[in-house]
Amino acid sequence: MTKAVLALNAGSSSIKFAVYRTSDDADDLSLICKGIRDRRVTDGHFLIRDAEGKTIADQKSTSAKGADPTLELLDLLESTIVGTELAAVGHRIVHGGPRFSEPVVVDRDVLAALDELTPLAPLHQPVCLAPVSSLLAARPALLQVACFDTAFHRELEPVYKRFAIPDMGEGIHRYGFHGLSFEYVRRRIDDPSTPVVIAHLGSGCSICAIRDGKCVNTSMSMTPLDGLMMATRCGAIDPGLLLYLQKTKGWSVKELEDLLYYKSGLLAVSGVSADMRTLLAAHDANSKLAVEQFCARAAEYVAVMATALGGLELLVFTGGIGENSPPIRRDICKRLQFLGVELDLAANDRGSATIASSNSRVAVRLIPTNEEEVIARHTADIVMH
Repeated sequence: MTKAVLALNAGSSSIKFAVYRTSDDADDLSLICKGIRDRRVTDGHFLIRDAEGKTIADQKSTSAKGADPTLELLDLLESTIVGTELAAVGHRIVHGGPRFSEPVVVDRDVLAALDELTPLAPLHQPVCLAPVSSLLAARPALLQVACFDTAFHRELEPVYKRFAIPDMGEGIHRYGFHGLSFEYVRRRIDDPSTPVVIAHLGSGCSICAIRDGKCVNTSMSMTPLDGLMMATRCGAIDPGLLLYLQKTKGWSVKELEDLLYYKSGLLAVSGVSADMRTLLAAHDANSKLAVEQFCARAAEYVAVMATALGGLELLVFTGGIGENSPPIRRDICKRLQFLGVELDLAANDRGSATIASSNSRVAVRLIPTNEEEVIARHTADIVMH
């Protein structure tokens, strides 16, 4: 019987998934189907499309809003891929901590160790681990593989990895995130030796500098809070502000966590929405400020990453905003003209693969990310070996 692997990418607002047919070569995968379930609506549907993009299922989910729908999804997929055996499930896990720097088979001990990392990624880790826990309970014989967003940055250069505080032991250092996305984009670049800055811009945002295929520096840090302004996360912020809120306002750890993860970013500045599409369509001053601040911070960090590489040769946009928002790309690149970035505005508006003008000293590309494919490759590699 043909074997397949399921890649699960569970996020706070949606669950993306894809089923790939495997072969004796872990790199030789063929997409069977892929889809998404929106967590944000009470009548969320599982939308599944085949490899050609044709809808093959659009089924209302019976799981309550906020509940884990993994088992329901698995039943639906297995009825869709009749004649194909599901050999394993690969999961995107946001934080691997100091212990996990490469994909690993998940058992209850591994699950417990990953759960202990929840304070480092409270917005993400619980929703990443919920499907793992559900499957361990209901399908204990089904192989599960954890693939980590932090793993790509495991060779982060010491000058960027170390915090400028006294050594507090293993685990207290910068990790970086969105590693599965950066890994996919890196594979899509023709010459792996090309120094590149990749801007993953979406609900969560980070920027990474890569040389010879390896991470040199990245904007996120020990947690997914640092760096760029995001949908509801603050990005880099003066730590003294947090001390001030604790000392003078009596804020608790929980209040600070809610502020930084759920009530900041685009939502806080605009006072309207955390959705970039809504803000771009708005005309009020605060929404415009939120968009402008988002672009300014992104350009700032591109320049930081260029410093780590000794210059800027190739800039790649990816992620939901990076791939789909010409105005955001235009604003960011305009701020980077001093580095030699010049857009072809028509190509940018079309969303072409190459969007730099012929006069630009920097190549600028759009590469749609595919974290599910990376998860499937790592999972298939473990299944085959």
